[in-house]
Order: sequence, then structure tokens, then C-alpha cells
Amino acid sequence: MRTHEHEKNSHKAWVVDVDMGYGHSRAAFALRDLSNGEVISANNYKGIPPADRKMWQQSRELYETISRMKPIPVIGDVLFEALDRWQQIPQFYPRRDLSAPNLQLKQIYRLIKKGLGKQLVESLSKNPVPIVSTFFIPAFAADYYDYPGDIYCVTCDADISRAWAPLDPKTSRIKYLASNGRVVERLKLYGVREEQIFLTGFPLPKELVGGPAATALKDRLMERICNLDPRGIFHERYERQLRHELGPARCKLTQAAHPLTVLYSVGGAGAQRKLGADILASLRRPIARHELRFVLMAGTRKDVVKYYTDAAVALGLEKELGEWVRIPSYETRPEYFAGFNEQLALADILWTKPSELSFYTGLGLPIVMAPPIGSQEEFNRLWLQYIGGGITQNEPLYAEEWLFDWINSGGMARMAWSGYTEAPTHGTYRIEDVVLGRDSELHELPLIV
Repeated sequence: MRTHEHEKNSHKAWVVDVDMGYGHSRAAFALRDLSNGEVISANNYKGIPPADRKMWQQSRELYETISRMKPIPVIGDVLFEALDRWQQIPQFYPRRDLSAPNLQLKQIYRLIKKGLGKQLVESLSKNPVPIVSTFFIPAFAADYYDYPGDIYCVTCDADISRAWAPLDPKTSRIKYLASNGRVVERLKLYGVREEQIFLTGFPLPKELVGGPAATALKDRLMERICNLDPRGIFHERYERQLRHELGPARCKLTQAAHPLTVLYSVGGAGAQRKLGADILASLRRPIARHELRFVLMAGTRKDVVKYYTDAAVALGLEKELGEWVRIPSYETRPEYFAGFNEQLALADILWTKPSELSFYTGLGLPIVMAPPIGSQEEFNRLWLQYIGGGITQNEPLYAEEWLFDWINSGGMARMAWSGYTEAPTHGTYRIEDVVLGRDSELHELPLIV
């Protein structure tokens, strides 16, 4: 069986992202083996022209400012609604021709024609291995400026706006690596040729999957079920399926090596940080009794780390900091992504807005969904509910009550199992196979839409 491991110092593709939020960069980080560990941020790389840097910086500041303002009554909603309408995803049904470019796409191409991305494309053309971009603008620029190698675009949500497809999709050379079946069908409505679309699934971290056999994932899933099914309700009902899928040896496990752990993740813009503090306040008693570990992932934002640390101290949880209340701090985005994966390996429940992290239910993680921010996250929420891997949060201030009801009933274990069985798990491996032109030993994904 092929191991899907690359030789050291093997640079087989350029992996390109934009560091606006965490979603596109998280996907690129999972694909870093393709580029010998190097990820190029199209908005922040050595040698970027000042005009390009300025344009990207203004876009990022606008997005992050409006995202953080969304919780503000009235004005926050008005500003975010205006931004969201600009990038809105149209209703899928009835199926119809949606290939006409929208205003957002026309403006993007206007910037590209003025030179946005040209220098990057020219630089990468010196070694024309495939470009794998987790954001559409670098892919558009590569297509427009005739990059001599293959161009791939990785989608990062369960549905996408018209801006993800090129201005003239019928003639474009861009090949799409689709995160789910709905995106495949959506791209067709946008006019992308069927032969340019590959259903791969979202790229999940290899270290949390463990190869085509998913050995690491299965080991952690069984431990997770131990914590999420304390009364054995789920195990009794699904024993046959568990033994068949995970093997008799794993099913003998009766106690996890780690305590019940909930991980709350804040987005790159720092929005919804207050929600994390509210959850911490609600769960303070089981945390103090050492019945639950709570991990607050603040990314690279020092202000959010301090905010959560102060909140823990104010709640009388200072002694629990470091073990039962974890608030990791990271200097760089790669350090954060690596650290996030390490923390997630020992997490039983992921609590987050339905961002790209919705796809992490494929790791056998039940997801408690915070309110979505943006049109694409509404679609992620629907997809996550559709496959049974997540549920919308109840009132956070009473999380100590309803969260343990969901755990004790076996409901969280059932969501973990549904996520594992229904969501794509091997997206990273499938993407590597497509980009490198290899025959895949992995089964084809069903067209879940």
C-alpha cells in the first residue's frame, strides 16, 4: 500500500494562500507536503509589489473590522449585511445558468488586469510546477497571466459564491478541488466544465488522519467515544458498527487517556471572543471539579489570549490555568496551526462558528455551532446538520446543563460517529493524488449535496 509520504526536499507544487482569517491558510497548511513545507501567502510574501500589498491590506482590514463589529447592535449588523450581500451565495434551486459574473468578480478582474498578482505569477513561472491555491484570486491571476503549469483551486466551504469561478469559466484552465458535492454542482451552475472539477473533500491534517487507513483517527475516535458516551447508550446501540469499522481491539477500550475536553476556537478576526468567556463562565464548576478540560484557542491574537486569561482569573479558575483551562499562545500562523492540531488530537467536542472547521467533523468530532458569520457559514451550518456531525448551540450561559445532557444521552457520541462516517476524511490525500497525477487507492466520495 502506498504511504502517501513525499521524499524530503521534494517541491512538487506551489501551495498558495491568503492570510485573511484562518480558513484558507488552514487548508494550505494541511497541503504543505506538496511544497516541501512552504506556503506562499499571496498577500504577504517576500518581494510583493507595494501596490499589491496595499490592496490586500486594505481588504483584510475592512473584513476584520466589520467582522469584529458584527456583535454591536444595529450598526454591526447593517455593515456586515452590506459586506455579506456583496459576496452572497444565490439559492441553488431551481437549477439554472448562474455563469454571468457578478459585481464582485468584475471588480476582482479589474484589479488583476491592472497587475494584481502578476509579479507572483512571473516569479512562480520560473519553476512551473502546479499551483495549488486555497483562494480564488491567486488562481485567477495565474490563469490570466498564462502560468505555464497546472492551476488548482481548493474550495474551503460547503457552498461558494460566483466569485470563486473565473470570469470566463468555459475557457479557464483552473481545475477545482471541491470540498463537497454541493460545491461540485455549484461550480457547474457557474459554468465550470465538468472535467475541471474533482471531488476531493476539504484537506484535513494528515497527523490527525493517519494515512489511507486512518489509523490515528480511529484510535482517537474510540477514546473520544469513551468520554462522550459515559453511560454506554451509544455503544450499546452501535456495537456491531463500531467493531466492524474500528476493529475488536479498539472496541475493548473503556476509558480515555485524557479527560473530557471541549475546545472553543475563535476565528482569525477575533469575532465571538466574548462567547468563549461566556462558555467558560458556565462550565466553571465542572472545570473546578476537574471533570472537564476547556481549551480556548485564540490563535495568534495576544489581545484575545489576555482577554481569556483575565476571564479565567476573574472566575476563580487561576489554579486551573495550564491544565484544566488551556489558553495557548502562538507567535506565527504556522505555529498556531500545528498547535491547534495538537490540541484537537485530545479534544472530544469542537465548539466554533461553522467556518472551514465544519469539515473537521470528518475526524470524528462533534461540533457545537456558534452563530454563523456570513453567507458561506450559513451553508456550512446546513451541511453540517445534514450529515449529522454538528448541532447549533443552546444558550451558552446554561452550557453546564444542556451540554452534559447531550453527552450523557449519547448524543454527542452519535454526532462524532456521523461526522466520521458521512463527512470526507481523506481530502488531503485525494488532493495530492490529483495534483501529482497518481491513481488513487481511496474510494470515490458520494455526491452529498
